[in-house]
Amino acid sequence: MGSIARTSVACVVTGGGPAGMVLGLLLARSGVEVAVLEKYPDFLRDFRGDTVHASTLGLLDELGLGERFAALPQQRERRLTMAFDDGAITEDFSRLPGAHQHIALVPQWDFLDLLAAAGGESPHFHLAQNAEVDGLLRDGERVCGVRYTDQDTGRTHELSAPLVVAADGRHSTVRDLLGLRPRASAAPHDCLYVRIPRLPGDPDGTFLRFSATGGLIMINRGDYWQGALLIAKGMADAARAGDGAWTRRTISRLAPYTAGRMAAIGAADIAVLQIRIDRLARWWAPGVLLIGDAAHAMSPIAGVGVNLAVQDAVAAARVLVPALRRGRVSERELARVQRRRQWPTVITQALQRTAQDRFVAASITGEAGGAPLRLPQPLRTLRHWRGLPHLLGRVVGLGIRPERLTGPLAPLSHG
Repeated sequence: MGSIARTSVACVVTGGGPAGMVLGLLLARSGVEVAVLEKYPDFLRDFRGDTVHASTLGLLDELGLGERFAALPQQRERRLTMAFDDGAITEDFSRLPGAHQHIALVPQWDFLDLLAAAGGESPHFHLAQNAEVDGLLRDGERVCGVRYTDQDTGRTHELSAPLVVAADGRHSTVRDLLGLRPRASAAPHDCLYVRIPRLPGDPDGTFLRFSATGGLIMINRGDYWQGALLIAKGMADAARAGDGAWTRRTISRLAPYTAGRMAAIGAADIAVLQIRIDRLARWWAPGVLLIGDAAHAMSPIAGVGVNLAVQDAVAAARVLVPALRRGRVSERELARVQRRRQWPTVITQALQRTAQDRFVAASITGEAGGAPLRLPQPLRTLRHWRGLPHLLGRVVGLGIRPERLTGPLAPLSHG
């Protein structure tokens, strides 16, 4: 499945993550010939972004995929608790509008398999896996397609298209080929992922713990916890030294009920995720649009990356379908997609930076000076307001400016 039996399509999408697959599905169902190129042979990779929020669940319903998604193995969370040394606050999704008053934790490979299967039901959808993009085709200054290598056969193919959409992540090949460089915001932390057995008597839901002695996110995966331990930049090697002894001690201190089961975890069981927040000043060039992490890498704070990328895909499809049917996409239309999605991205990243500055940094650097790490202002003032959990739940569960299947995408809402 490494090559496509065509030399041209209406749109090439590079990257088979959530943004690329959703965009490919929407374009194909709109009658636009689209090729999605995924550089890996399958979706079975160690993904981190598998939090599917209510806005995306509603989109799946509109596409007639809600029941298929509901059948996937998943954990549903109606509330998330964030605990500090002096108290806790809760994100409550129980009053979200629409059919979904929860967020779903689903292995991303299952989610992508679902989208690929749905796309494959359209004759306009073409997916090539193990297909690595290594060049851009150009007509003067305008990009008019891609060159990619079929990793199964080693053969190089050229695929022309009026538009290339780069949805190939924070290490985007297309972005590098264009010479675009995102502006990065300082992130004080990285993250260590550890799989910890979950036993009867453990807490029920996913929760976040921020203390003067460390920061820990415990994600309920059913029969195990995915522990995400926050560490300072550059500390990963030290945290894994001595067969991961420091990591085991720190997790045991922040989540005492895990202490008896940490001995079996060694350095090989600890994965490192480098955190970055960045954003391109311009998300497009003639013939090319960048969306998702290729345009704006998000911190894992609040788990919004997948959903922001999906919303990018919906907005892009709504703007671009008429142009792709005409066979040419103008720079004005590409800029329109960025204008639509830029301010939700800017606001979300600003909230993430505020969170990391107010309590993540203190939990990993000892800024609290050994004193208990308190709820930051204004949360300390607002925590007794009954509406706060629901406000936080709405911001996280729906995001800033959720997108709908309106305009040229409206017929798709009937599945």
